[in-house]
Amino acid sequence: MFAHPARSWVSQVLLLAASLCVALPAAAQQAAAPHMRVAVVDTQRAVMETEDGLRLQATLKKLFDSRQRELDKKQEDLQKEREDIDKQKDTLSKGVLAKRFDKWQREMVQLQQVFVEYNKELQKKQNELTQPIFQKAMGIIRRLATQDGYDVVVDKQAVPYVRSDLDVTDKVITLYNQGAPGDAGDAKAAPAGATPKQLTPPALTPPAAPK
Repeated sequence: MFAHPARSWVSQVLLLAASLCVALPAAAQQAAAPHMRVAVVDTQRAVMETEDGLRLQATLKKLFDSRQRELDKKQEDLQKEREDIDKQKDTLSKGVLAKRFDKWQREMVQLQQVFVEYNKELQKKQNELTQPIFQKAMGIIRRLATQDGYDVVVDKQAVPYVRSDLDVTDKVITLYNQGAPGDAGDAKAAPAGATPKQLTPPALTPPAAPK
């Protein structure tokens, strides 16, 4: 029987790949220069805690639960079939028993393939839904930097310590939810130090071998 993963998968949801505006070493040097205004943003939270980001997570959770239930049902059916084969192994002929077992093995392989396909589906759906949210959030960050006179915006994950007054994440989320327009610049530009990563979808529980 499959067990649903904990809600921690939500916190593992990462951002779409994005090219860096400024390399981290250069950003660090600029931050140390006099009269340089620096802001910090938690890029992942700035995307996933917007109203659109929360709806995205709910949509993915609904799809995940649906696919997990399907896998659970298939797993239960195959488990019952295997138990029935074991019960009749002394009453069925070797030929009939071999055919039933071969059929069961093929169905187990098919279930493994379904599991792989469902994970790919979740990955694709997550990427599709996150892309527009990410682009809009990046546009708002660029506009905020221009309006408030920040020379560089650094991703919070790229630095070991940040003064709380430099963090503009909550402001970005508020502006996003208020429908603020973003900067129409390079849609792929991200805060300096943001590491390009692939999204990690919620992990389905793989089919387990029968006991």
